[in-house]
Amino acid sequence: MKINQEAHTSHISQKFNEELEDIRSQLLEMGGLVEKQVQDAVDSLVDGDSRLASEVRKKDKKVNQLQVEIDEICTHILARRQPAASDLRLVLAVIRATSDLERIGDEASKIAKATLRLAEEGTSPRGYIEARHLGSQVRQMVQDALNAFARFDTAQALAVLREDDKVDLEYRSATRALITFMMEDPRSISQVMNIMWVLRSLERVGDHASNLAEYVIYLVEGEDVRYTKTEKIEKVIRHEEDEVEGNLLGQDQPDKDE
Repeated sequence: MKINQEAHTSHISQKFNEELEDIRSQLLEMGGLVEKQVQDAVDSLVDGDSRLASEVRKKDKKVNQLQVEIDEICTHILARRQPAASDLRLVLAVIRATSDLERIGDEASKIAKATLRLAEEGTSPRGYIEARHLGSQVRQMVQDALNAFARFDTAQALAVLREDDKVDLEYRSATRALITFMMEDPRSISQVMNIMWVLRSLERVGDHASNLAEYVIYLVEGEDVRYTKTEKIEKVIRHEEDEVEGNLLGQDQPDKDE
């Protein structure tokens, strides 16, 4: 059954309502932090800013701490409230989402580490344009996935999944171009390899953003769509929308006896 945000704020216990809203709010706070990490990591790379790269790595501890805190609250809710149906899905979705957000933070930290290596070894002759472009794409994916989570918006979640297919193509294309460049200029291998690791981390950020989008669909639709092709996920969402529309049309029909 499709659910919306109001479904989680209508319990008799006001305390339960507050607990559910708390884990959602903290998840979005954590998401905002890792989104900023990704942006700063890419900026530090492109601008050659070692100070900013170091700040990105320091913030990873805050992300880890938020994951622990949110997991503790979720464990408390599971033990004390024994949630069912959509409430249980919300708690499980938050637990899964914090894991992916923590891994996005890890990937941002890896990018920052590559920036620091490049500061020591010398800048790469190629790959910064690709990193900036891919970084912008995946950061937007993270933002859109978080917005979808905040609004229970399966349409926006589906758009994130579609965008991941584009990111994968961009990543493969950029990797092939950089491999060709290294073959032509072996002296640049070490520096270009650092950029390739950055692109790999950005591609992984896109994968984790897709996971977040899948959790939104699970939360709203009650369907576990992990490891499912985008086309099939789209059918799941359309089926639910058609059912809701059909029910609304049925309600609008006048009684035949009137």
